[in-house]
Amino acid sequence: MAHIVLIPGYWLGAWAWDRVAEPLRAAGHDVLAVTLPGLADEAADVTGIDLAAQTDALVEEITSRGLTDVVLAAHSGGAFTAYEALGRIPDRIARIVYVDSGPVSEGVSLLDLTEPAERARIEAEVAERGDGRYTYPWDPTLAAEMLDGLTPADLETLRTRAVAQPYAVAASGEQVGDPARLKVPAHMITCLFPAEQVEAMIAQKHPFMAEFALAEDRSVHGLPTGHWPMFSRPEELARLLSDIAA
Repeated sequence: MAHIVLIPGYWLGAWAWDRVAEPLRAAGHDVLAVTLPGLADEAADVTGIDLAAQTDALVEEITSRGLTDVVLAAHSGGAFTAYEALGRIPDRIARIVYVDSGPVSEGVSLLDLTEPAERARIEAEVAERGDGRYTYPWDPTLAAEMLDGLTPADLETLRTRAVAQPYAVAASGEQVGDPARLKVPAHMITCLFPAEQVEAMIAQKHPFMAEFALAEDRSVHGLPTGHWPMFSRPEELARLLSDIAA
């Protein structure tokens, strides 16, 4: 049995892991799926909710429960929070897993790595909404590859349950923390790109791979599908996480 903590990506809450958490629990693991601050209720005020605030909450979830030897798995943008937490409490983390994501260098934000046109769209929406949030265009014509493997029901679930993302989280620079983080075994489950391509990106020091490349013990696992494998291939993702935990 392992203590597995699941962090959802942008726009999602703990519910996004339901179909993965169930088989993990059936396999005997202790599973905690976390909804990060600002992603439980779109009507809530997100003033003050940035990457540091989300990291505070995640660290509190782990430490307040007395968890050690944690397998910390994060999807997409949730990797920013997970990696910052790893830098704060590396002694409590046995392994970190990036699900179609990766850790970035000190001071880099997700928006720094966003295409200029998409960043402009986000900033225009934030200004128009006035609540410090922005949405994702859940439109297969805009993101066919990203949405590969999702059924119409999956897509409807994402459209109806997703919560607009706090802008300040995406604009916050990563704080990598304790160098002991690099001694924690790191695993990457890659979906959109073949494992061989990811290895090449690591060698080329791609921004999303920069910190991962520094891990003393790392491995890449391929799971070909769209960007949301917890919906498109949940059982296979659960098996991979269970194998990594073991």
